[in-house]
Amino acid sequence: MVGQLILALAILITLHELGHFWAARFFGIRVEKFFLFFDAWGLKLFSFKKGDTEYGIGWLPLGGYVKIAGMIDESMDQEQLKTPAQPWEFRSKPAWQRLIVMLGGVTVNAILGITIMAFSLMYYGDEYLPNANAKYGIHAYPLGKKVGFMDGDKLLSINGKPIEKFNEAIDPKLFVTDGTTYLVDRNGEQVSIVLDKTFADLYSKAYRDSGFIDANIKFKLGEIRNGTPASKADLKKGDYILAVDDTTVLFYQQLKPSLKAEQKQVFTILRGNDTLRKTLEIGKELIVGFNTDFYEMDSLKKVQYFSFGQSFPEGAKRSKALIGTQMMAYGKMFKGEMDPRKSLAGPIQIGKMFGSTWEWERFWAFTAAISIVLAFFNLLPIPALDGGHVLFLIVEIIIRRPLPEKFMYVMQVIGMVILLSLMVFIFGNDIFQTWFNK
Repeated sequence: MVGQLILALAILITLHELGHFWAARFFGIRVEKFFLFFDAWGLKLFSFKKGDTEYGIGWLPLGGYVKIAGMIDESMDQEQLKTPAQPWEFRSKPAWQRLIVMLGGVTVNAILGITIMAFSLMYYGDEYLPNANAKYGIHAYPLGKKVGFMDGDKLLSINGKPIEKFNEAIDPKLFVTDGTTYLVDRNGEQVSIVLDKTFADLYSKAYRDSGFIDANIKFKLGEIRNGTPASKADLKKGDYILAVDDTTVLFYQQLKPSLKAEQKQVFTILRGNDTLRKTLEIGKELIVGFNTDFYEMDSLKKVQYFSFGQSFPEGAKRSKALIGTQMMAYGKMFKGEMDPRKSLAGPIQIGKMFGSTWEWERFWAFTAAISIVLAFFNLLPIPALDGGHVLFLIVEIIIRRPLPEKFMYVMQVIGMVILLSLMVFIFGNDIFQTWFNK
C-alpha cells in the first residue's frame, strides 16, 4: 500500500515538475533546483549538480518543486529580487511565456492522466457487469436502506435513462447532483427513490465503512488461510456458507453483517451433498480467513476493449467527468452541504485505495485519477499554487504591466499559510479518521 502510493506520487510529481522545467528551459529560463519530494530544512537523501541545476530527492514525500530563477515561489527567496533582472530569469520574460511555464505542470498531469486511462482501456479493457446480469438484484448497505433501497431491488433506470452497466448506478457524479432519481423493480412493483442534496454528505461519511448499494454476488470458499478461524474449524476450499447462526447467507455481502466480534458462531456449510455445522471463533477484526471465489462472475461480467483511436477520447471523457464531480463536490463543501472532515482524503486514506496487494490494473487506474485531480487542484486560484500564479499573470496581461513584487511576495506568503493550514487539517483529519473514528 505504502509502496504503491509513493511510486504513484513519485511518477506524478516528477512529471509535473518536468512540465515546468521543460517550459522554463525552452524559453531560456534558468532552473536552479529540481527536487522530487521536499528537502525541508536543507535535508535531502541525495543530490547532484549538472549545469546550472541541482537535481535531488528530498526526505519529505509531500510533493516536489523546481526553483526557477527570478521567480517568487515557495522558497520565499527575496535576495534574487534585490538585483536587476537578468535575461535568463523568469521575471525578465514576457507574461505569455511565464504563463506557459506555470501551466506546464498541470498540462503534463492532464495529458498523463488521460494517456494512462487510454492505454489501460486498450490493455486491460473496461470490465463491467451488465445491469441485465445482476439477476439477484442489489444489496442495500445501511446508507442505501436509509434513502429507500431494499435488498433484492432490481435497478431499471436513473433519471429516466435505462441502466446498461451496473456501475453506472454508483457513479459519484450522481451523489453530488441534487435530485438523482432511481427507478427500481421491487417484487414486480416499480418504485422511485430520489437522492436529495444531503445525500453527498451522508455518502462521504459512510462509504469508507460500507458503501451504498452493490450487486448481490454468489460465492464459495477459495483457498483457506492457515491459522485463521476458517482453518481451525476445518473449512475447505469449495465449501458454500449457507448460514451464520440463524442468519441466512445467500450472497457475499450478507456475510460480514452476520459476524460478531470475539464470539463463537455456528456456520452451516454445504460441502458436496453434505450439510455440515462448524463452530468458528471470530476475532475482533471479523476475519473468517478464506479467499473468495465468485464463481459466477466470469460468466456474468463482460470486458469492453478500446482501440487506439477510441481510447483517448474515452480517457478524455472520463477525465472531464472526474473533474466535474470534483467541482460539484467542492461546491457542496463550500455551501456547507458536505462535511470536509469526511470528504477530503489524505495520504493514509488514498493509500488504502490502492489495496494491500499489488495489482497493476488498479495501480494505474488510481494513478491516472490522482493525476487528473492533481491537475485540477493545482489550477485552483490560490496563491502559491500554479492556479494562483496563472491568475496573476492573466491580470498582468489584461492591465499590461507587472504586478508589484511586494504584492506578489505577500500573496505568496498568504498562499503558503493557506496551503500549510489545509495540509495540517487533511493530515490531522486523516489520522483521526484512521485511528480514532472507527
